[in-house]
Amino acid sequence: MYKIAVVGSRDTVMGFRALGLSTFAAEDAEDARRTVRRLARPEEEVAVIYLEESFADALSQEIERYRGQLQPAIILIPGRSGSTGRALRELHAAVERAVGSDILK
Repeated sequence: MYKIAVVGSRDTVMGFRALGLSTFAAEDAEDARRTVRRLARPEEEVAVIYLEESFADALSQEIERYRGQLQPAIILIPGRSGSTGRALRELHAAVERAVGSDILK
């Protein structure tokens, strides 16, 4: 059975643990990068990785690497300190690629 994982700061991931998701607290961007790479291995059977968007700039190459693959899907989520707006921009871009126009505007 495929799993859903959440990678982010300790404060961000704690709420997801209560929902039964696999959570991985990252101390910094390099820690988050190592965790995403490990979770993306086929033997880990992770279908979705929710990644705190504060790590997205530092992990842009990792995000791009998996964008064209079915698994894992890397979805950006805001952290406890709020959204940077990147997750919403990427959602709009994904919808536009899938549908042909931005229907969310």
